[in-house]
Amino acid sequence: MPIRAANSDFDVDLTGSLARLRVYALSLTRDGDRADDLVQQTVLKALVGRESFLPGSNFKGWIFRILRNEFISDLRHNRPTVYIYGEVANLLSVPPRQEDGLVLREFLGAFRTLKRGSREALLLVHLDGWSHRRIADRSGIAVGTVKSRISRSRAKLTRLLNPPAVPPVSSAGPASPPERLQ
Repeated sequence: MPIRAANSDFDVDLTGSLARLRVYALSLTRDGDRADDLVQQTVLKALVGRESFLPGSNFKGWIFRILRNEFISDLRHNRPTVYIYGEVANLLSVPPRQEDGLVLREFLGAFRTLKRGSREALLLVHLDGWSHRRIADRSGIAVGTVKSRISRSRAKLTRLLNPPAVPPVSSAGPASPPERLQ
């Protein structure tokens, strides 16, 4: 078969398949514009690859396979993505809560070391919002005593929960003064 006859058969087969290609593309995309674009891409790929088509083989199978592969490639290329660096990211992970339990345990241990009257005064001021006068009247003590208890309690909690940093001990002993150059 001469090459010219094979080319004309290819063109005839391609032109004859356009209507069915569009129907198949519509069934895949469910959108007329996208189906037209898909058929156009398929025809373009077929024309570029016409040398790879063997005359006498199944032209419809070949061209429909090109269309299907183009559709799948388009799906992969235009895959919808989700922006996860917003509110969705907060749903994907939960901050660790172990540290909260340790902090609370440490605080409760330090809080229990306070005297009963001091604990009560701190709780009434900070949790219930009572005034110093109201606590003093309820406890039968002076306002200054309430203020003193609260102040000493805060200072003790601060000391217990935030111990001062201990400087590292050097094994070389005390540093000698630098030698003077003469």
